Amino acid sequence: MKPFPYQTLMVQGTTSDAGKSTLVAAICRLLKRRGCRVAPFKPQNMALNSAVTRDGGEIGRAQALQAIAAGVEPHTDMNPVLLKPSSDVGAQVIIHGRVRAEMNARDYHQYKTVAMAAVLESHRRLSAQYDAVIVEGAGSPAEINLRDRDIANMGFAEAVDCPVILVADIDRGGVFAHLVGTLSCLSESERRRIVGFVINRFRGDISLLEPGLEWLEEKTGKPVLGVLPYLHGLYLDAEDAVQPAQSGRGQFRVVVPSLPRMSNHTDFDALRAHPEVDVRFVREGEAIPGADLIVLPGSKNTRSDLAWLRQQGWPAQLVRHLRYGGKVIGVCGGFQMLGRSVADPHGVEGTAGVSEGLGLFDIGTTLAAEKRLAQVSGVCAFGTRRDARVDGYEIHMGVSEGQALETPAFLIDGRGEGALSKDGQVLGTYLHGLFDHPDACQELLHWAGLRSETRVDTYALREASLDRIADAAEEMFDNLIAVR
Repeated sequence: MKPFPYQTLMVQGTTSDAGKSTLVAAICRLLKRRGCRVAPFKPQNMALNSAVTRDGGEIGRAQALQAIAAGVEPHTDMNPVLLKPSSDVGAQVIIHGRVRAEMNARDYHQYKTVAMAAVLESHRRLSAQYDAVIVEGAGSPAEINLRDRDIANMGFAEAVDCPVILVADIDRGGVFAHLVGTLSCLSESERRRIVGFVINRFRGDISLLEPGLEWLEEKTGKPVLGVLPYLHGLYLDAEDAVQPAQSGRGQFRVVVPSLPRMSNHTDFDALRAHPEVDVRFVREGEAIPGADLIVLPGSKNTRSDLAWLRQQGWPAQLVRHLRYGGKVIGVCGGFQMLGRSVADPHGVEGTAGVSEGLGLFDIGTTLAAEKRLAQVSGVCAFGTRRDARVDGYEIHMGVSEGQALETPAFLIDGRGEGALSKDGQVLGTYLHGLFDHPDACQELLHWAGLRSETRVDTYALREASLDRIADAAEEMFDNLIAVR
């Protein structure tokens, strides 16, 4: 078998959500199968879904998934620059897993020379440790306004002199225009870097597509490396945006307000995969449906999202829901919202000030500059199985204090974590991923009122999905090796 000829290979897309993250994961899994020690890499990621690494840092969730596909431990070098938007014009800048500053877009543009140094440092370390580094771009390289000081796409590819695959999503429509148009926006040296195209999410008769593929290759002089099918039912961690489709299968309804700055909505993936659970994200202006369980998710801007909840009428809905015996969970920022107050004296997430909470827990939260990042595991401190295991991670800048913490929801290394209300109807926690372990998921759903013995193994679902995307990309992978 011909060895993999690329020490660094980059995947760029004609648009956001073209399939870059998935294709990188597929290539990583295929290289792992062939005994190659491979690492994923994304120079710059902008996402509110993040993961905590064992070296105590924070990276994009997609890079953690790609590391799983590669069979290696996620590390902060795999995503050296992470931007977490806190408003429409500002973001928290995380370098090598640690918060560096809060910046607006103009200030960050000037900061990119510093960020690029961090990117190249991480790439050098990974290149020294692994046989191959598979790089994911961000957005599109055709965004002309972002070309200056680019570190996410061709700016990085030019800096390290690596080849590029360009992927486009045919399900969006206009796939040939996307590919040809993107090429036309690139410089001559950048066009030469592209070794071929991948067309993603195709469904239908491939013979009807072939005339278009022939035209594309003749027009551009670039080969089509592969056409990947539209794969339904994948269980893969989303990079950022919540998919609009609801699970809609089960009778047990979980309702989640889709906060403007909602973070780590992957917390709900295990519930969406449960055959007896119907998860519904309620967006701005939508009617709030009845529910068995309401979950307030994490937030990158807790006070702003708390104000949004009030504008949308959620406080009255929560009171009504609890009066009729429903259950409520608050996760991280959602937990903070359930308390008496959320104070941001130093303007960590925006304008300094104090917001009144929803008053369902006797706690007050103060946001601090130091972010807590930790992988944790423990057991449930409620329900019928006090030994039910929970695995999760903490990513928060708030410190909560108050009497409600004397009745914890979980025990982590023997210490109490979170809170459970005296009437047993409201649970709060700082643990992201609290539904991921089958024991905790089952116990939380039992507590919320679902009497079921169904267990969802998220690890097995994720592994099966990674193998499916790798199988689908096998022919493309062989063509990629052949063009070198």
